[in-house]
Amino acid sequence: MSEAISFSKRTKSPFRYDIVGSFLRPETLKQARAQFAAGKIDRAALTAVEDTEIIKLIKQEETAGLKAVTDGEFRRSWWHLDFFWGFQGISYKVPEHGYFFHGEETRKATVTVTDKIDGHNHPFVDHFKFTQAHVSKGVQVKQTLPAPAQLLVELLSPTNLPEVRKIYPTDEALFADITKAYKQVIADLYDAGARTIQLDDCTWGMLVATLPKDFINGLAGGEPTTDDELKQLYLNINNSVIDGLPADLTVNTHICRGNYHSTWAAAGGYDKVADPLFSQEHVNAYYLEYDSDRSGSFDPLAKVSDDKLVVLGLLTSKDGKLEDRQKVIDRIHEAAKFVPLDRLCLSTQCGFASTEEGNILTPDDQWAKIALAKSIAEEVWGVDEK
Repeated sequence: MSEAISFSKRTKSPFRYDIVGSFLRPETLKQARAQFAAGKIDRAALTAVEDTEIIKLIKQEETAGLKAVTDGEFRRSWWHLDFFWGFQGISYKVPEHGYFFHGEETRKATVTVTDKIDGHNHPFVDHFKFTQAHVSKGVQVKQTLPAPAQLLVELLSPTNLPEVRKIYPTDEALFADITKAYKQVIADLYDAGARTIQLDDCTWGMLVATLPKDFINGLAGGEPTTDDELKQLYLNINNSVIDGLPADLTVNTHICRGNYHSTWAAAGGYDKVADPLFSQEHVNAYYLEYDSDRSGSFDPLAKVSDDKLVVLGLLTSKDGKLEDRQKVIDRIHEAAKFVPLDRLCLSTQCGFASTEEGNILTPDDQWAKIALAKSIAEEVWGVDEK
C-alpha cells in the first residue's frame, strides 16, 4: 500500500481493478454461432448456448473478484454493430471492404438506414436483464454500449451516407433521432435496473492519428471536415445523450484506438483530443489505453477535470505476456503526477474480444491479466474487493 495513505473506497464503477468488458468467446459458443449462421440450429438453440456460457462467465468474473461484471458481449459479433442493428430503422449491410487495421482487414459488415431510427424494444435491454438476474448480491452489472458518436461516424461514412440522406436530408434531423434513440434505450436499461453504462468510443481514438482527407464527407454539404469540427461534433452528440440522465446512473467511457484480432487501427497520444474530451465530456470516468508507446505520455491527463476518474489501461489485452509488476506500479505513480492517485484505477487497455474472433491469447491468459490487475491494485490502493 502506497505510503500508508488512506484512499476512498470505490462503491461504484470504476473499481480499483476493472475490466473493459469483452471476453474471449468459448469454443462451444463459437460453434453454436457457426451452426446458426449455417442454418443448422435455430435462434432459440443459439440463445440457450449463450445463456449457459454467460452464466459460467459471470461466475468466473465473480471468482476473480470483479465487482462490476459484464456478459462478455457473448451475444454480439461486433462490439458496436450488433447494438446499432438493434435499433429500429437500422439494418445489416455488407460493404465493399471491412475496417482497415494495422496489417489486417476485418470482416465486411456495416449498417444501412431503412427508416427513422428508433430505440424502443432494443434487444440489449433483455440481454441486461438476463445478466442482472444471474449475478450474486453486491455485484454490479456494467452495460457496455458503443458511444453515440460511433453510430454517427458509421452513418456519415461515404459508404453509408447516400442511404442515410434518403431518410435524413439534414444532419440536424439525424443527430436528433440518434440522441432520442439512445436516450430511449438507456431509459429502458435504467428501468430494468442498470446503474452503470459504459460508452465505448473509437471516434476519439481515430482522431489521435492523422486522418485521410475523406474520413468523413457527410458534413457541411459534403465538404471535408476538420479535426476541430469533428471533436466538437463528437462532444456534442455524446453530451446530448448523457445530459439529463438520472443522477444515480453512472456513465463512463472507454477510448480506444482499435482492437481486432490483436491488431490496432490508430496510433498517437491523447494530446490532440484532451481538450475537449477530458475537460468537457460529461462522463464520470475515462478508461484509457496506455499499454504501449502508441498511447503517448501521461501529460494530457492534466486536462482531466477535477470531478472525474481515470482508469489506466496499462495491461495489454492483445497478448498473453504478463507485464512487469513493478513497471506497472511505477507507471501508475507517474500518472499520479497529473491525476491524484485516489482518482486512478487500473484495467487492461481494452477488452479481450472486441469482436467474436477475439485477440490472440488464451482464456487462462485473460484471467491471469485480471489477477495481476487485482494484485497490483491491492498493493497500490490497499483494496480487497473479494
